[in-house]
Amino acid sequence: METIILIAVIAVLVLTTFLVILSRYRKCPSDKIMVIYGKVGTNRDGTSRSAKCVHGGASFVWPVFQAYEYLDLTPLSISVDLTNALSRQNIRIDVPSRFTVGISTETGIMQNAAERLLGLKLTEIQELAKDIIFGQLRLVIATMDIEEINTDRDKFLEAVTRNVETELKKIGLRLINVNVTDINDESGYIVALGKEAAAKAINDAKISVAEADRLGAIGEANAKRDQRIQVSLADSEAIKGENNAKAAIAESDAQRRELQASSLRKATSAEKVQAAKALEESYAAEQAAETARAAREKATLEADILVKAEIQKKEMEIAAEAQAEQIRRQARGEADAIYAKMEAQARGAQEMLQKQAAGLQQIVAAAGGNADDAMRLMIADRLEELVKLQVEAVKNVKIDKVTVWDGMNGKDGSSTTSNFVSSMMKSVPPLNELFQMAGMSLPEYLGKEKVEKELSEEAKETI
Repeated sequence: METIILIAVIAVLVLTTFLVILSRYRKCPSDKIMVIYGKVGTNRDGTSRSAKCVHGGASFVWPVFQAYEYLDLTPLSISVDLTNALSRQNIRIDVPSRFTVGISTETGIMQNAAERLLGLKLTEIQELAKDIIFGQLRLVIATMDIEEINTDRDKFLEAVTRNVETELKKIGLRLINVNVTDINDESGYIVALGKEAAAKAINDAKISVAEADRLGAIGEANAKRDQRIQVSLADSEAIKGENNAKAAIAESDAQRRELQASSLRKATSAEKVQAAKALEESYAAEQAAETARAAREKATLEADILVKAEIQKKEMEIAAEAQAEQIRRQARGEADAIYAKMEAQARGAQEMLQKQAAGLQQIVAAAGGNADDAMRLMIADRLEELVKLQVEAVKNVKIDKVTVWDGMNGKDGSSTTSNFVSSMMKSVPPLNELFQMAGMSLPEYLGKEKVEKELSEEAKETI
């Protein structure tokens, strides 16, 4: 038991230690720098390190001996409205600008940020960077002329970036962007420079236009002179060429007419020959065409008659086959229906006979296997219905009125009326005789005369 308790305690301690280790393993987000301070080791020269910076990774933070905080890498936009900055010419100018800075992720500079910016808010870091930028911007302006600042913006921005970034690295920041919006001065020197440059540009443009006009006039005169000389030479050459051309045209015209006459003669002869051949070929072609047309019409007529006859034949055969198939299907359907009906009736009759046979077999078995006793049982079961039928035989006889002339002429001097009623009741089979017809006899305790008497009384009551 003590061993189990010891093992449980050890397991709890191991689990607790593991959970503590996991809780002290910290991951650094990509937009932050994790600064671990406390006992973080020594530098290469043997001095103690002030902090350990982690960016884009993770590190284990020892409890008690170490702690950690984060530096935000969010860029800071700083508006620097510098006014009355003294240039190298002792002219005060205004240089409104906007700087974008952020904490650097370089190894050495990141260590400076951990030492100088840890614990500060973004607004405090922004104010600190703003003061540094103001000072360096004034320093750069003091080393440059207004002409350089105004005209050579790249040189000005390069100097500002170099000086400002050098100072920002000392506190762990880096310069991301510089944007100088405008440069103004109170004395109007920059405006005067602009006007001077504009006037100079306008004068240069006017001189260029006048020089171009002069060159244009001279060129136009030279061009007109060359034009007249070239036109005269061209006219003389043209007249000479025109005369030569007319002579050549006349010679060529004569040759053309001669050739036309010869060609016309040959063409007329050839045309007549070709016309005769064309007529001959036309007649032959028309004859062949008529023959072919007659043959085609004959073939067409025969094809129409034969095709129509063949189509009618096929239609009659298809109709006859369809009708025969319909009759066959109808006959098969009727035969199947009759067969199904007779088969159902036969199955019903067979089922009924089987049920009756099974019932009779059970009755015979109940009678001990004696068929006569079984028959008596069946008649006894139907006895009530038989008696009811006997009674029903005279029940519906309607006797409205019976007139009897009774002369007391009975055999024994009795009334003939009673003899009439007695004879009528005798026409109904007695119950005892009915039992004897079925091969049975009434029980002795009922008595034959008693039953017959009761039956007669019941019949009388019915009448």
